[in-house]
Amino acid sequence: MELIGSTLTATYARPKTSHFLPAISTMASSYRNTQPALAMNPSANLWRTNSYFKSSSTVPTPSSLQRENLDLVRAKTMFYPSNRTALTTRYTPDDWYKSNQNNYRESESSRKSAERLRRDTMRLMQDREQMTRRTQESTSKNIGERLNDIVFWRSELTHETDNMVTEIAALTEVKRRLERALAETEGPLQVSQECLYHREKRMSIDLVHDDVEKDLIKEVEVIKSCQERMRRYLDRAIAQLASNRAAQHELERDMSDKVTAQRIDDRCHHLRNTSDGIGYYRGIERLDPSLSLPDSWSKFTDDNILHSQSERASSHKLRDEIEILLNTTSNEMWNQFNNVNVAFTNRVSETADAKNSLQTHLAKTLQEIFQTEMLIESLKKALRDKECPLKVAQTRLEERTRRPNIELCRDNPHHRLVSEVREIEDTIHKLQERLMEAENTLQNLVKTKVTLEHDLSIKANSLFLDQEKCMSMRKCFPSMPRLVGYT
Repeated sequence: MELIGSTLTATYARPKTSHFLPAISTMASSYRNTQPALAMNPSANLWRTNSYFKSSSTVPTPSSLQRENLDLVRAKTMFYPSNRTALTTRYTPDDWYKSNQNNYRESESSRKSAERLRRDTMRLMQDREQMTRRTQESTSKNIGERLNDIVFWRSELTHETDNMVTEIAALTEVKRRLERALAETEGPLQVSQECLYHREKRMSIDLVHDDVEKDLIKEVEVIKSCQERMRRYLDRAIAQLASNRAAQHELERDMSDKVTAQRIDDRCHHLRNTSDGIGYYRGIERLDPSLSLPDSWSKFTDDNILHSQSERASSHKLRDEIEILLNTTSNEMWNQFNNVNVAFTNRVSETADAKNSLQTHLAKTLQEIFQTEMLIESLKKALRDKECPLKVAQTRLEERTRRPNIELCRDNPHHRLVSEVREIEDTIHKLQERLMEAENTLQNLVKTKVTLEHDLSIKANSLFLDQEKCMSMRKCFPSMPRLVGYT
């Protein structure tokens, strides 16, 4: 029973679709229904289903089994249209008629819609053609106005760029002058320091903190102060040059962008419907790569120009300040240089006068030493001359002590000899004292001579250092044009 039910269902429930007949209408309405043929006649399906359940509920007999086997063999054979029965018919004549009427109505409606669409489309095409032409003319006019704006701002940028280039060249020249002036101060500074180092070689009492040393120290301070101000202004000039070049770079970049934009807009302005190089760019109208608006666009260029003008004003002011600085520093260094030279001249004159006085005193001292030495020689000779008279007197006294007995009389000769001996001894004593005084005086004179000679050597050394060493170096002080950086 299961085999029969499966065969019936497979054979009659889903028949093969026949493509023998063509479609009735152009819309292929007969092919819209994909349901099987049994759906058009549900009674047949219901009958078949009832028969199926009915046969499955009865007890099979040998005759029924034979009939079912025959149906099974028949079911396996090829299906032909002639095998159709009334139960498997798809459509009725009424359906066929209704289908034709529907197709007629749809055809008429489609023609009317197509005619209406054609008229509306022609009117739309004419209106859109005029609107497209007006829009294209308006766009070309806007692009032309935009070109005029670009040309105006480009001329402004060109003018400001030329002014900035001129200002950069002027500031660069002033900066070079400042660098040369700063380099020129190294020589005077080295001379002043070497003068101080040389004057440290002065000896003894000449190693004084005199006006020359004070002026030299002040000169070193003045030169270092000038150098510090020059370096400070040089740093400002370098920073200002960097700012000027940055402003120039912004101007040139803005100008380059405007040149590119002008070239692109000029090409767009001359594009026509018959121009070469036009094409489709799908979705380009939805892309908005804009970075600015007309107000912000013009404000950007205006800000660049205003910034450049501000930097030029600062640069011009800095140039004036550098000019004033160069004149001020050169005057300060020259004035102090002259003050030091005057102090050197006065000190050399004083030292020369002191040396001359020392030489005079030394000559007198030498003369006195000579005379004192002669006096010492005379005293020594006088002392030698007193030796013999003393010996004679002492010998006489000694000889007279040998007189015998009563002859040892203290007579006048004895008194005179004693007096003579004492007198000679007193003379010798006084001469020796004078000799010692003369020798001490000679020693003092010699010491004075040594002191004078040493002081003379000190003065000679000081004169050599101040006049030969220092003043000879100070003859090559930079000129005023070199101090302001022109040469």
